[in-house]
Amino acid sequence: MMTFDTEKPQKPTTTLPDMPEVVATYKPATETDSAETQPEAVTETAPEISQPEPVNEPESVPEPVSEPESVSEPEPTPEPVNEPEEPQVTMGQRNALGAARSYLNTTAFSYRGLLHQLEFSGYTTDDAYYAADNCGADWDEQALKKAKHYLETTAFSYSGLIHQLEYEQFTTAQATYAADNCGADWNEQAVKKGADYLNLMPFFRDGLISQLEHEGFTHEQAEYGATRNGY
Repeated sequence: MMTFDTEKPQKPTTTLPDMPEVVATYKPATETDSAETQPEAVTETAPEISQPEPVNEPESVPEPVSEPESVSEPEPTPEPVNEPEEPQVTMGQRNALGAARSYLNTTAFSYRGLLHQLEFSGYTTDDAYYAADNCGADWDEQALKKAKHYLETTAFSYSGLIHQLEYEQFTTAQATYAADNCGADWNEQAVKKGADYLNLMPFFRDGLISQLEHEGFTHEQAEYGATRNGY
């Protein structure tokens, strides 16, 4: 039978080496020591700080003041204008106008000459005036047309043609316009007129010249006409 030792084991004893004793000694500080040990005072110079240059602030520009919007007043509504009604054309006026245009297509008329022709045809004075006012005729051109028609049938001097057109009741201005623009050669008209007289009766040179001057030809034109007719 086995037996066990019941005794507790003993802890080993550790012996520390002897440490030397340290004795603190106090030595009072001297002025020399304090002077040596005191750090030198460092004089630091503060850096100069440059003052910023003044900045000129931009002048403040006043903001434009917006004008108040004008409130347009409503335009007044125009009152309706009653235009005069055009007078209705009567049957007599319509017929007279048709007749006037038919006459002007066949021959030339002055304004007053057309009135007389319409009245002679049986139209009333009012209807005749309506037709003459609305037929669209150019009375200067009517005078010119009449002048050319006369010159195709007989010879005229410048002044004689104007008198003949005035007899047809063209105005002096209209007759002068026609004489100025008909393209007649007044010397040749004197020759033609002299020949017409010589076919009727004999003339001496001076008598023929005098007769042509009576017709309104100038003395030079009358002499030219007599000379061309053998005098």
